[in-house]
Amino acid sequence: MNAINWPEGYVPGFTENFASNEVIVAGLSAADIWPLLVTPSQWPTYYSNSANPRFYDDKGPVLEDGVRFYFETFGFPVEAQCNEFVPPAAGTPGRVAWHGWAGEEGTDARLDVHHAWLIEDLDGDRVRILTQETQKGKPAEELHNTKPNPMINGHQDWLDGLIAAARATK
Repeated sequence: MNAINWPEGYVPGFTENFASNEVIVAGLSAADIWPLLVTPSQWPTYYSNSANPRFYDDKGPVLEDGVRFYFETFGFPVEAQCNEFVPPAAGTPGRVAWHGWAGEEGTDARLDVHHAWLIEDLDGDRVRILTQETQKGKPAEELHNTKPNPMINGHQDWLDGLIAAARATK
């Protein structure tokens, strides 16, 4: 199976927090999942921990490589920039990722993340959805030390909502 592409400085194990969630489900395809995932205005409709998404520079409504956007999650106002965008195609998984940040740079309130998704068609009419996020900064360390880990639980809610939304639109 395919893996996430990690930019320098965000490799798991070398950051303060890491979350990995994955589902494999039958009866859906990457083509069913992709439009819901790459359209941030859809996120709040199936993931309650996402709010107020918007784009900058007259971009959107769909993510694309290099585009800047904003949303709120886990109590953080997140500025973000998409830094990987590869739609799924026959034999090629879909990939979307962004660098997100909150708080003033150089302060203890600063949080930097790399959030990546991989959407992969599998045999037997199945799809694999992998989401992983690395986080840097004091808030990331606090999230890591919170039990249960809110990132693991929150991202699982995102996956479950994404699957339910895809089934409802199919």
